[in-house]
Amino acid sequence: MSFFRDISSPARSAHAIPPSGSRPAPACTLVIFGARGDLTKRLLIPALYNLAGSELLDADFRVLGVDRVAGTAADWRDGLAATMQDFTKDPDGEFYTPTIDQDAWNWVADRLDYVQADFADLEQMRALAQRVKGNAVFYLAVPSRFFGPLVEMLGQAGLVAQQEGTFRRVVIEKPFGSDLATARALNRQVLSVLDEQQIYRIDHFLGKETVQNILAMRFGNLIFEPLWRNEYIDHVQITAAETIGVEQRGAFYEPTGALRDMVPNHLFQLFAMVAMEPPASFSAETVRTAKEQLFESVRPVRPQDAVRGQYRAGTVEGKPVVAYRAAPGVAPDSVTETYVALKLCVDNWRWSGVPFYLRTGKSLGGRRTEVVVQFKKPPVAIFRGTATDSLPPNRMILNVQPAQGLTIEMAAKHPGPAMDLAGVQVKFRYEDAFDLQPNVGYETLLYDCLTGDATLFQRADNIDAAWTAVDPVLQSWGHAAEGLEFYDAGATGPAGADALLARDGRAWYPLNGT
Repeated sequence: MSFFRDISSPARSAHAIPPSGSRPAPACTLVIFGARGDLTKRLLIPALYNLAGSELLDADFRVLGVDRVAGTAADWRDGLAATMQDFTKDPDGEFYTPTIDQDAWNWVADRLDYVQADFADLEQMRALAQRVKGNAVFYLAVPSRFFGPLVEMLGQAGLVAQQEGTFRRVVIEKPFGSDLATARALNRQVLSVLDEQQIYRIDHFLGKETVQNILAMRFGNLIFEPLWRNEYIDHVQITAAETIGVEQRGAFYEPTGALRDMVPNHLFQLFAMVAMEPPASFSAETVRTAKEQLFESVRPVRPQDAVRGQYRAGTVEGKPVVAYRAAPGVAPDSVTETYVALKLCVDNWRWSGVPFYLRTGKSLGGRRTEVVVQFKKPPVAIFRGTATDSLPPNRMILNVQPAQGLTIEMAAKHPGPAMDLAGVQVKFRYEDAFDLQPNVGYETLLYDCLTGDATLFQRADNIDAAWTAVDPVLQSWGHAAEGLEFYDAGATGPAGADALLARDGRAWYPLNGT
């Protein structure tokens, strides 16, 4: 894992990635189930291309794509090459790169192979086992309903049996379960086949530099950690706001909704980075145990401390947006939430009395992922009789995306003879300090999986504790329409979300704040 390791090492090529280490990962076959899917072509293969350009893959590294779709290795490679070229055509795209390094791409393409197979067919899976020798990582880039059955089939075919001196690992995407009961059932199913050390439950949020930087900021700078407690912090807001709607993903989103899609995984991981106790080291088990101790301290969320909303028709960034219920694959009377806000309370010495407010939604008036740490106000007696009768709050904003960095809001004296204070901002931006290269967010995660570092991956007890915290809300909502609020596309969310904070005398940080 990358924290504080080899941070002084120079970049090895123009494809510089998060400094996960300077040594190539060991020789390995990466077997991707769902090789024809969008995740593979838009994220996994580009991440491998960046790793190859940084010389972090062994010369004997191989990729074996597996899918039910008929085809050859050559046409699979051609399709992936075309997708790579797409990254050069949209300067405003999230992963834009002006050119593709043909040497790096050829290195990856030469190691791509493909096989048509149905993972529900034991004989085909046994035939696959004859092609996979030595170290292997199996990436389940398939719909979540196939996770358990596919792991069981890997076991029956002998694909995950580890021989001395070799490793076999399985990467499982989110969502890991749809509530507490299904998450526990899935854990039982995969743990009946695999050891915990073989399971890599991935959350791509943790591949973002700015998310990892939260720990670096907290524990690598002494100026912050002494203030990181209830004596000084009033509350914390964690926001993941999207301007895009459900678009063509209605069939997936209908049974999922905003809470299942974002809260017990993405937002809880941000929460953990901000609120966990300092680990004794950055070893995988130490960090994941610190997260578990935090999650166990969270009170299960009361239904009255959660708000759900669904967007109506509106305008986002000057473009009309149809209502969620009018999107393809969505029921005309759907009660699926596209927005959720909730309040977390933590029962431990550090955070007792400090609420954490989480919100996420689609078709909102601003796109940003950020953590706002608001500090308590200092006494104002010294400023009585001056032009300043109240002080602006101090805030630290951890900017994850689209801005990447750190913003501090503080008070400064306004120029002039009067003692008049004004709010000012101090900003750090990654692009100002570092030479940023195109990165899809999976590079560090894939490298850590190949090298056996599970720090950025969730353990079974982490999954269980996160679902435990939000399960009362899920059970209360069920499939009922009661309590569902509506908001116009392009707004900041439903009125109930503002009321959630207002009853505590607080307000959301504006979506266009920094």
